Amino acid sequence: MENEVLENHKKYLERVNFYRRFGYDLEKERDFILDKSLPILGNILEIGTGKGHFAIALARRGFSFTTIDISEEEQNIARINLEYHNLEKQVIFKIEDAMNSSFADHSFDTIFSINVFHHLEKPQSVLNEIIRLLRPAGKIILSDFTAKGFEIINRCHEHEGRRHDRFKHDLAEARDYFFNKGFEVNEFQSETQRVIIAKEKRTI
Repeated sequence: MENEVLENHKKYLERVNFYRRFGYDLEKERDFILDKSLPILGNILEIGTGKGHFAIALARRGFSFTTIDISEEEQNIARINLEYHNLEKQVIFKIEDAMNSSFADHSFDTIFSINVFHHLEKPQSVLNEIIRLLRPAGKIILSDFTAKGFEIINRCHEHEGRRHDRFKHDLAEARDYFFNKGFEVNEFQSETQRVIIAKEKRTI
């Protein structure tokens, strides 16, 4: 297992450096998202574990949380990535469908989903589920690539002879969805990353 962890971490660093050479600083962008998300309170859910890039950033800041993904293979890689940093005990890994999860209503105070939105075939179904899972006065943080970010990621994939598959969904859809649900919505943007933070409007 130790060799597997070390080998996986080597691949992780290679990936981070590969993106950086093309102009996308993965670790810097994760910090940008987290800084804009503060304060991060209560029971936390991450939707879309992937290989654990955001999970590592969140755990490094001392947070314990639940992370879900539909791919067991991807989540296993994330688990090993976290294990290298001795952070895996801060994280509950679950295989779940983001459109129809097993969690009870109002289970989470803070919900993250990072660089997932463009992969969703039916984003409104996922947004509906996020609303169901959110506790009153909770906070939702969605982030995805800017136009330049997509351009860089596409070039990275093309360099490897692959294609970056995506649906043509934009975070503006999520922004409008939350606004129409009565949420206060704030937007932030770096050169390659866009962030939407939605909170229920306080009533007196």
